[in-house]
Amino acid sequence: MNDSDTVEEQEESSILVWLTGLTFLAAMVAVFIYVPTERTEGVIQRIMYFHIPCAWLSFFAFFVVFICSILFLWKKDREWDIYAHASAGIGVVFCSLVLITGPIWARPIWGAWWVWDARLTSTLILWIIYVSYLMLRSQSDAGSMRARYAAVLGIVGFLDIPLIHFSVLWWRSFHPQPKVISSEGIGKGMETGMLATLGISLCAFTLLYFLLMGVRVRQEKLKDEVDRLKRETLYSS
Repeated sequence: MNDSDTVEEQEESSILVWLTGLTFLAAMVAVFIYVPTERTEGVIQRIMYFHIPCAWLSFFAFFVVFICSILFLWKKDREWDIYAHASAGIGVVFCSLVLITGPIWARPIWGAWWVWDARLTSTLILWIIYVSYLMLRSQSDAGSMRARYAAVLGIVGFLDIPLIHFSVLWWRSFHPQPKVISSEGIGKGMETGMLATLGISLCAFTLLYFLLMGVRVRQEKLKDEVDRLKRETLYSS
């Protein structure tokens, strides 16, 4: 990588930082000023504009892990391994936020912080799977057999996501039925202002994902470069 490539990456990163910040500002204005308070649940319902984007982005992050892990096992290319590892870490952060914001929203509505509901339980299992993935990766060298085992875990773990999505349709559940994508059509279960606010919030979190992804990928590549220099120094001495 030459200096011009580095400068270009820094400029792109700076643009993404500003765009993410402005979108988050717009989302906060929409959440706390623009959108009306929900009649039944009250102010606590506003946490939805953080809870749902975190859930969607955790699923997206783990989908990236799924695809990149398949490509890594197929092509044996370290680049795909880097993307999978980076996305898994970000996905765990978003999934953790789902498990934090969910109980905060549930306590005033259900009267309990946690119930062993199908969706809640399967989401907790998803979090445990990818935390285990990260623990395995922390003990793995790049390209090692453990890294391949971690890739397999990243692929298998993604199979829990369809179960999470359809759990509220297949079993009796405390969790609300889907409102954004429902049998009535996309967005038919929500008021227009609420749907627009959710869309802005989702855009903000998506930009945050790509911003964090860029940082994590650069960190992993720098780590590889440091390891390469250490090996060259060791062999040359």
